[in-house]
Amino acid sequence: QVQLVESGGGLVQAGDSLRLSCEASGRTFSSYGMGWFRQAPGKEREFVATINWSGKITADADSVKGRFTISRDNAKNMVYLQMNSLKPEDTAVYYCTARRFSRAESTWPSGYDYWGQGTQVTVSS
Repeated sequence: QVQLVESGGGLVQAGDSLRLSCEASGRTFSSYGMGWFRQAPGKEREFVATINWSGKITADADSVKGRFTISRDNAKNMVYLQMNSLKPEDTAVYYCTARRFSRAESTWPSGYDYWGQGTQVTVSS
């Protein structure tokens, strides 16, 4: 069982940066693949990025390529999403998520086992 708690969201202006953090509980954190998704009002949950257990970024969405970077620190049970050059269309609730080691990499919500409560990111123009 893994519990995930996100932090770092807020209200920023277009062009600003934010770093989201996700703290995970559990002694087996290092064995989980981790990811970030986002969901804007009235839209489906959207894949942002994923990272495997060893820290290799295995996928990120075209809409955030070159602007967002996912990373992890297994010693601290933390996952991060560095977001640069933010745009109003990045406004959403951002969710941290984890998948068990045995599961393949996925860009779909159904590919993950555990979810945080989400943190709101609002980008004004």
